[in-house]
Amino acid sequence: MLDPTLPIALYAEATFGTLNAKMSEGILRYGKNPVAAVIDSTQTGNRVRDVSTIASDIPVVATLDEARALGARVLVLGTAPSGGRVPAEWMSVLRAAVAGGMSIVNGMHDRLEPVLGHDLMPGQWIWDLRVPQGEAPPIAKARAADLSNRRVLMVGTDMAIGKMTAGLELTQSLQQGGHDAAFLATGQTGIAITGRGIPLDAIRVDHAAGAVERMVLDAAAHSIVVVEGQGSLLHPGSTATLPLMRGSCCTHMVLCHRAGMDTLDELTRVRIPPLREVIALNEMVAAAAGALTPAKVAAVALNTARLSPDAAERAVRQVEDETGLPAADPVRSGAARLAEAVLAAP
Repeated sequence: MLDPTLPIALYAEATFGTLNAKMSEGILRYGKNPVAAVIDSTQTGNRVRDVSTIASDIPVVATLDEARALGARVLVLGTAPSGGRVPAEWMSVLRAAVAGGMSIVNGMHDRLEPVLGHDLMPGQWIWDLRVPQGEAPPIAKARAADLSNRRVLMVGTDMAIGKMTAGLELTQSLQQGGHDAAFLATGQTGIAITGRGIPLDAIRVDHAAGAVERMVLDAAAHSIVVVEGQGSLLHPGSTATLPLMRGSCCTHMVLCHRAGMDTLDELTRVRIPPLREVIALNEMVAAAAGALTPAKVAAVALNTARLSPDAAERAVRQVEDETGLPAADPVRSGAARLAEAVLAAP
């Protein structure tokens, strides 16, 4: 729905540079549209490079009017408060955007089209990313297990640690190496970037694995599919990893982890076990005690964004020593090492 030529503004009020604004950062890194500005009144006057690890001179402005003056024609909600609901204080900005002729990309659970759709003029639209498309899928039956391609699932030690980023980097590296690889998005940011996918956390639990299975079957012509991960088996509030495993019948996995983390980010009482044990957990659950497709973790994608270059290099070596697997920060050093590991894994 999003024409890649349309200039966009990323709305990240009071959150740009934090984990909540991961949609903004994902689009800044991988989106196809020109970004006119980021809107965050607490960071006004800065450039993107001043607030994040992204080397960009895109300005951070305080208001919607400033973003429109810079040419923005689409407002993308680039941040997600806890719970993924649209805060009431945002509505005045959203109404002003529509009144000013802008279209809206909305990654929240609350739909905006039913609320603002009657105010749209011809050529305007609202894209509610978390609305499942098409008919409800059939119940999953491990149909993907009969495919002959490689199905790589990105798994993690926590939420919001870079599973989508690592998956996109891995896919790009595979493609650059001449391999027929496709990235399958399962969250709102991935859908906004690629223009397709499933909003897994908006699909009823009975149909979640079936939705993943249908998506994987639709991509069966590709020799490698990289399935975007969601959540974590370690997180008590996450139920997403299991339907991803069951629906994709993954043949390989890449474990995503943030360097130095020993507890969950927002639940510090939950300890992250040694990575070898986390790897074993994911492999056991994927295989279901031998009943389903066996899948091994082929490599570790390590998020070292908070470390200096020297510290990042040491962290990567430490993870390799600990797990016996290839590791790399795909943003800092590229995903070639991860791609090689996926291709070499039996």
